[in-house]
Amino acid sequence: MLLKNNLKSEIIFLLSIRKDNSMQFTKYSPKTFSNSLYSMKGISKKTIEEHLKLYQGYVTKYNEIMERLVNLGDDEYSKANQTYSLVRELKVELTFAYGGVVNHEIYFGHLGGKGGEPTAGVLKQVKKDFGSFETYKKDMKATGIAARGWVWTAWNSREMRLFNYLGDAQNTFPVWYSTPIVALDTYEHAYFIDYGVNRGSYIDAFFENLDWNTVAKNFEVDTEYL
Repeated sequence: MLLKNNLKSEIIFLLSIRKDNSMQFTKYSPKTFSNSLYSMKGISKKTIEEHLKLYQGYVTKYNEIMERLVNLGDDEYSKANQTYSLVRELKVELTFAYGGVVNHEIYFGHLGGKGGEPTAGVLKQVKKDFGSFETYKKDMKATGIAARGWVWTAWNSREMRLFNYLGDAQNTFPVWYSTPIVALDTYEHAYFIDYGVNRGSYIDAFFENLDWNTVAKNFEVDTEYL
């Protein structure tokens, strides 16, 4: 999934160029999320605690990979190769680590709510693009059961519509011009403590704890330049 800087006011790392023409970066710090995550219906405090550790691990690896990249020397650059090289390895794994950071920030950022139906603007768009909220949820749930990693409800600025996209990992599959407003983690670590193999019930619980006000803010940012 291609992610815009749709939370640009909250992003605390910067990539820039020094006067000596080498890259630099400021380390990214894990975000703190609402305490309501620890008292959700159907998603246990234990699950959230363990899940947050994985998110923090992605932040650590993102910083580690970026530090390696900014310190690459001419020798490493000269050995760049599409089959295997340090440049390729770092660049590929950066997308996985960065995806793990951003996907989880969207996920944890809009959980801890009261579920129900979307706010007016989002609901209007959902009905336009899916026919009804019930059809949207049915499609989201089926996509979640079919996915191996993530489902994103994303605003496609080229097609001017919402769509539920499937991803099998933190960095698959890129969908150009599309920015998530909802992120559903379907990796087993997101639900196995509470539901075992019953992913469908976990997805039901996800909807019951979704904060549609946060989703609405994500949608407003995505569409503010229309």
